[in-house]
Amino acid sequence: MNASARGTAARGPRPSSLPRVVAASLIGTTIEWYDYFLYGTAAALVFGKLFFPHSDPLTGTLLSFLTYAIGFAARPLGALVFGHFGDRVGRKKLLVVSLLLMGGSTTAIGLLPTYDTAGIAAPVLLTALRLVQGFALGGEWGGAVLLVSEHGDRRRRGFWASWPQGGAPAGNLLAAGVLSLMTSVQSDAAFLSWGWRVPFLLSAVLVGVGMWIRLAVEESPLFRQAVANRPEAEQAPLVGVLRHHWREVLVAMGARMAENISYYVMTTFVLAYAVGHAHFGKQSALNAVLIASAVQFALIPLFGALSDRVGRKPVYLVGAIGVGVWAFVFFGMVDTRSFGSLVLAVTVGLVFHSAMYAPQAAFFSELFATRLRYSGASIGAQFASVAAGAPAPLIATALLKDYGTSTPISVYVAVAAAVTVLAVLCGRETRGQDLAGSGERTGRQEQPEDASALGKPAVA
Repeated sequence: MNASARGTAARGPRPSSLPRVVAASLIGTTIEWYDYFLYGTAAALVFGKLFFPHSDPLTGTLLSFLTYAIGFAARPLGALVFGHFGDRVGRKKLLVVSLLLMGGSTTAIGLLPTYDTAGIAAPVLLTALRLVQGFALGGEWGGAVLLVSEHGDRRRRGFWASWPQGGAPAGNLLAAGVLSLMTSVQSDAAFLSWGWRVPFLLSAVLVGVGMWIRLAVEESPLFRQAVANRPEAEQAPLVGVLRHHWREVLVAMGARMAENISYYVMTTFVLAYAVGHAHFGKQSALNAVLIASAVQFALIPLFGALSDRVGRKPVYLVGAIGVGVWAFVFFGMVDTRSFGSLVLAVTVGLVFHSAMYAPQAAFFSELFATRLRYSGASIGAQFASVAAGAPAPLIATALLKDYGTSTPISVYVAVAAAVTVLAVLCGRETRGQDLAGSGERTGRQEQPEDASALGKPAVA
């Protein structure tokens, strides 16, 4: 250990104010999810016409969702690269890099030529920028939730760590809101001509705000302590994860299946389904997602707090079982062509999703040792996204095209829910886990402490 590291260890970490860390993580993840969901929303509504104009409408949407899915392919690579360096050089530095990559690629999408201008080069460039988005997001999630988890204490970790998760509905709310505003004040022709570009170009401003806030936050105290105690010769984080935490990675991947698939079906695919199949207007479909996302944003910290009281697994299981059942009600309500039914269908779906998504940050963080945590949590979360969220709108669109009914899509979501229930049941309860426990020496975490120990302060 060098002299500066020994000095840091002796003094102990000087953590940032927890609310400030939470705010920085939430604002940063909101901006990144805004960029990511903006693409998904535009893929459902306009990219088929702009980049695949010679296909029939449903095939154009299918091709548009294919470029959307390709972004997920880069997320595991982002998880590996950001996880490795995040476990070596720090959470904060990598979060700054991910924000710059995401914002830059999103702004560039707003400047792209369409197929009518550039031919085949247009969808190729669109796909390349989507890959950069996926790479950046693959590293963002793990760093953001760990920065909060490692600053907080074990008693309320579920509550505090759930706030960065609120960045997903907040980003979706912002993306759908900006697009909804543009469609409400423009004609369809003007929106297709240039109005769709404005939300993408707005990302440049949002990234500037996010950078200013994120740079003011200090590094995770647990990471600084782990660096101070790091042996001279240490195996790569990926090797450590696969050697010591492969079971936890499988649990995390299984837990993501229902959460990821249901979300993209009920917020992204539903836009195409509501407009093209149930004959809602674009404005109505966007407004339904807006309302549901607002409700979800308010619910996430409540479910996070509930997981601190009853455990991560019970809350997660309620969400997984609920979304599997609701999938069969969801499309029937959309098919009524009532705006109120559409709003209720999406909102209830996101309530069940929140029960999985809120405790997920603390749950995954508590599965891994500090020196491997960025890699472990990111690999478990992002490798699952390739099989779950990536093809979800694509599979749903293909099922609708082949069968002409939503029933196979409901079965698809229900099967994913069954996988998640099994994975969560196979995992251990982690509520009350000491993040600075014996896992630092063995690569395995201690079992959660009993209720009498929950009042003790976390080791920092």
